[in-house]
Parts: sequence; structure tokens; C-alpha cells
Amino acid sequence: MQFFYYCLFAAGIVAADQVTKFLTVANIPPYQDLPFLPGVLNLTYVQNTGAAFSSFEGQQWLFALIFLVFTGLILFEYFKKPMGFAPFERWCIAAIYGGGLGNMIDRVRMGYVVDMIETSFMEFPVFNVADCFITCGCVLLMAHLVFCNKSFWKDKKK
Repeated sequence: MQFFYYCLFAAGIVAADQVTKFLTVANIPPYQDLPFLPGVLNLTYVQNTGAAFSSFEGQQWLFALIFLVFTGLILFEYFKKPMGFAPFERWCIAAIYGGGLGNMIDRVRMGYVVDMIETSFMEFPVFNVADCFITCGCVLLMAHLVFCNKSFWKDKKK
């Protein structure tokens, strides 16, 4: 039953991501700025064919392959060989997966990812809601594994 809640959480992330992308495409011309929080955030519609910092630009097959492998690993780990993740860590994995799925939908549907959040107080690439969940999920997962789930790292062969 818990798996259902993780899937529901990931689906909610996908929905929030897709709605914000739809609103961006419908209301902001490509590469135009719309002040959101002056001096902090702008909304800027960008079509990103790569990953973070536009790395691996045009390599859609690579992103699809990574996403399929990630999906397989999640299903295998959850149903066949649980690795000892704490519930909080599973929520983080669901956040990462939901963000990845949101971006994958864009890649398959349009050949690029819609990015719209631009920081005006520092030089940083434009990103989207899915990217926020991927990044926060990764950071929280790693921090929790390192500082709170010591049993995850113990050798179980003894």
C-alpha cells in the first residue's frame, strides 16, 4: 500500500510540473522575461534540449535510457530486493522520479524540456518545477543516507 502513496506523490509532482509548463508556454513568449519576484526571480520560457547547464544537448536517447534504467531499478529494489531505505528516503526517491518523469514527458512529447524559473540575484541556468524536485530529492536523500541511516551502509554479509 505504501508504494501506492509514493506513486501518488510522484504523480502529483508530474501534474504540478506539467501545469506550470503549460501555463508558461501559453503565456510567455520564448526567451522573454516576466518579472515574478523583482530582483529575485523571473519567469523566462526556455526550450532546453539538454540536461543541467544544457549538457548533453540533443542526446534524448541517453535521457530515455537513463530514465528506463532508473525505473527498472526502483521497481526491482522495491519488489524484489529491498535495500533498507527508510520511508523518508523512499519519499525522496519518489520526488526524484516524479521530477524525472515530468521532464521525460516533455522530451518525448516535444523533443525539449520547458524551463521557466530564472534567478535574477545570481547567475544560474533557467530551471523548472521538476528540476526542483529532482535536486531537492537528491540532496535530501544523500544527506539522510549519510547522517541518519547508518544501517544502510553496514555490510550484511556477516
